[in-house]
Amino acid sequence: QYVPVKGDHVIGIVTAKAGDVFKLDVGGSEQASLSYLAFEGATKRNRPNVQVGDLIYGQFLVANKDMEPEMVCIDSSGRSSGMGIIGQDGFLFKVSLGLIRKLLAPKCEIIQELSQLYPFELVLGMNGRIWVKAKTVQQTLIVVNILEACEYMTAEQRKQALAKLSGK
Repeated sequence: QYVPVKGDHVIGIVTAKAGDVFKLDVGGSEQASLSYLAFEGATKRNRPNVQVGDLIYGQFLVANKDMEPEMVCIDSSGRSSGMGIIGQDGFLFKVSLGLIRKLLAPKCEIIQELSQLYPFELVLGMNGRIWVKAKTVQQTLIVVNILEACEYMTAEQRKQALAKLSGK
């Protein structure tokens, strides 16, 4: 089970709207809260269009054992920096936290190799959730399958699998 850590970037699923706050499932023991004002450009009049079921990429502002975890979709200067509502038509799946750390490492070979195969969008959450979207459903699922398999493949096996797919 994922334990929220302050500053972690995660993918949450909106489960409820309660007044000015959204509740999100982040894969931990309790839900996280997210204020409607915690989005770039949000004001009392200009609220983000967030619906139950939406996927949100954000970071933990508060995360400790005595308080409900609280997420935001803006950095310290009020910019979204890629955070916010994630597109609807991608594919969300879960991997181990170990694999997420590997994928988030700078210069991750896995992602560099995959991006030579097809163009795709990728969102990685420290809570083990990954969202992928390529041009077609088939390409999206191929990327998902490779990312899931990476955990159990050596770099050499991965290169062979990618070479087969790209027809090289």
